[in-house]
Amino acid sequence: MKTQLFSALALTIATIAISPSANAAESKAVESIQATRLERLNTQSKAIKDIQTTRLDFLNNQSKAVEDIQATRLEHLNTQSKSVKDIQATRLERLNTQSKAVENVQATRLDSLDARSKSNLR
Repeated sequence: MKTQLFSALALTIATIAISPSANAAESKAVESIQATRLERLNTQSKAIKDIQTTRLDFLNNQSKAVEDIQATRLEHLNTQSKSVKDIQATRLERLNTQSKAVENVQATRLDSLDARSKSNLR
């Protein structure tokens, strides 16, 4: 019985002596695991931020390209509109010139008819 008591006492003392160092080693291992997990999460967060930044840059570039295309199209339409206006103005000038020529011809004919009528009356 004494032997068992001494064995139990020795086991208790050994457990008490080893326990703090075992707890310390275990807590260091847990801290190391947690630190590794935090580093991994930080790395993943940075990677996600980089991916999002890349995507935003890509979308900004696409938006700029679309804006540039639209601006080019609008410039082209403005140029076409100006060309159509110029063509219409040229046609109107030609029609005005033709109308004036017709009016001049008609005025000349009327003058000629008037002159004939006057000479026939005399």
